[in-house]
Amino acid sequence: MIEKISRREALGGIIGAGAAIVSLSDSAFGTEPQTAAAAAFRGQHQPKPLPFDATKLKGISEKLIRSHWENNYSGSVKALNAVEQHLSEMLKMKDMPAYLYGDLKREELMRTGSVVLHEQYFANLGGNGKADGKALKMIEQNFGSYENWEAEFKRTGNALSGGSGWAILAYNNHTKEFHNYWAGDHTQNAPFSTPLLVLDMYEHSYQMDYGAAAAKYVDAFMQNVNWDEVNRRIEEVK
Repeated sequence: MIEKISRREALGGIIGAGAAIVSLSDSAFGTEPQTAAAAAFRGQHQPKPLPFDATKLKGISEKLIRSHWENNYSGSVKALNAVEQHLSEMLKMKDMPAYLYGDLKREELMRTGSVVLHEQYFANLGGNGKADGKALKMIEQNFGSYENWEAEFKRTGNALSGGSGWAILAYNNHTKEFHNYWAGDHTQNAPFSTPLLVLDMYEHSYQMDYGAAAAKYVDAFMQNVNWDEVNRRIEEVK
């Protein structure tokens, strides 16, 4: 009897093949050899080093940060590279089912979101947690007070505890407004918005230090925000 497999299992088999698929000759697909992959399919992303001393965060251990960077973030970089390379090879396959290609495109979106948001997250850590400059003025103008904004931002993060997602203070380039956005995964960013402050609420970001007590992690995160980086991002959107 032939065992049926799901689309997810089929996709896993494709990605799991790794270099085996990438190394197949072009002749196997009946196409002419290509000397270099197009820029969109090169798969040459490299992890960015941590921009702060992981031993000096308040309430977030070096062990957790190192694990987060090495396993989750760097793992997403490697996965994005593999997906891009597979997409390049599958473009040459005339009989590739559209649904399988669509699954890979979804993985491309997921992995891209993970890489970008993780880089934003690590970049806005390592500070003293004291808002100042244009960031503070923007918050007071748009949320009434820093205390109002912080309460809502933390509540948004805590609403994701026990599951996955991101809390993101962002500037929406379409509405010209600042908002704290809730994102259930790497793909749910508000359209046409620029992240200014990113809080990772996936369990891997806090479980090692706090178990299920996600609220304590959110409090610790706020003590380590690098507001200089947030101010820099605000200058960019202006």
